[in-house]
Amino acid sequence: MDLTQVVGQNVHRLRTAAGTSLADLAAAGGISKTTLHGIEQGQGNPTLSTLWALATALKASLGELLETPASAVEVVRADDRRPQVEGDAVSARLLHRIRVRGTVEVYDIAIGQNTQHSDAHLPGVEECLVLTRGHVTTGPADSLTDLAEGDSIRFDAGRPHQYRGQAACNRAVLLMVHPDN
Repeated sequence: MDLTQVVGQNVHRLRTAAGTSLADLAAAGGISKTTLHGIEQGQGNPTLSTLWALATALKASLGELLETPASAVEVVRADDRRPQVEGDAVSARLLHRIRVRGTVEVYDIAIGQNTQHSDAHLPGVEECLVLTRGHVTTGPADSLTDLAEGDSIRFDAGRPHQYRGQAACNRAVLLMVHPDN
């Protein structure tokens, strides 16, 4: 996806999340509604000053307009090549980066072989699970993922999701990330 499409999708996503109309954002950014519509459609070629004006009007950083949004579900397999550093006694492999303004709850969980259906949590809540033992099927209900020992998943928990253990003993570390309201 090229930069104009990324910018267009990000502007549209941020404008919609803020509950701002196309006309109101165009006025706040000092551009025409037609120009803003073209930007959101990925057809415009906005200048840096236009992007700064839109970012300011959206109360967002310039990077939020330029960066490709992370996938709603991110799965890391135990044998995936990921950034890793070595120390004298510790080896650390980066699994996920989660931007946080809020609270992170860390749970040690056991997952049985029944299916645990979970309704959508509040908007903005993310779950990150690192499977330490066994085999589970988890994730948003419309895109379930099988995980083996050492795999991890991060997803938007503002959608219905579920957990089901596939082995006799399934354990994981679950991080629940709650944004500030």
